[in-house]
Amino acid sequence: MKNLLMAIEYDGSGFFGWQRQPGVRTVQGELEAVLSKVCGAPVRIDGTSRTDAGVHAFGQRAGFRGEWGIPTDRIRIAANNLLAGGQNRLGSGGDIRIVDLREVPEGFHARFNARGKTYLYRLRNCREADVFQRNYAYQVDRELDLSAMREAAEAMVGTHDFKCFQASGGKELPSTVRTISRLDIRETLLPAASGCEARRPEGPDAGSSGRLLTVEVTGDGFLYNMVRIIVGTLVDVGVGKLSPTDIPAMIEGRDRQRAGHTAPPQGLYLARVHYDESVEALLAMR
Repeated sequence: MKNLLMAIEYDGSGFFGWQRQPGVRTVQGELEAVLSKVCGAPVRIDGTSRTDAGVHAFGQRAGFRGEWGIPTDRIRIAANNLLAGGQNRLGSGGDIRIVDLREVPEGFHARFNARGKTYLYRLRNCREADVFQRNYAYQVDRELDLSAMREAAEAMVGTHDFKCFQASGGKELPSTVRTISRLDIRETLLPAASGCEARRPEGPDAGSSGRLLTVEVTGDGFLYNMVRIIVGTLVDVGVGKLSPTDIPAMIEGRDRQRAGHTAPPQGLYLARVHYDESVEALLAMR
């Protein structure tokens, strides 16, 4: 019996989320169908994150078990070929790719052994929208105060009860206490040739066409829509609807209505799943 762990990347635009559902296209359902065909037996996979419709990943992890005659390294090659419509040799690709596939110890579980996750969220801050970025970034046309957003982000770091950042509809949990170990906002100025009017009309960057803000958040676990609500709250701070000084009382109050809006799914990317040092060392080996 082999215990296999995959690293997966996917463009979530064409999926109704990760989790298999009858009658609709999902990432889990697509992978299971392809792997079952390659392995010649039913395959059921267990992912570390049930990403929503429209959410992307370049660091999803999932595991599956079974006994097959095909070597492990050939499973990945054959599966990727099918996921790409059988066109890998021509250089084209599909919207899912298995980046890595390897055997792990018998007792290892992709989800239960995870110690945390890192998500990225991309905000395109320009006066004009870009039709080609509509599925890959949250396009905000109002000026954002980056300093205020960073101050608010700093107030969210640490171990807190994050119930105010939990959307309704998720399953009831015994605790909503989580630890955010990192919450950074990076700024990249977009070139004037990218086609949108400057979002920052004054100062040394007046020639830029706007900017891309990347929110990077790492935590030991996340509540339902927690990252998207954190980002929506940061945007509300950026436009002046909320103040960075509101964050401590917001968290203390545990009231979803006091937090900001839920940012759309298109800007969200699962970047990495974290394991303990011994597992990370194993995964680093080729």
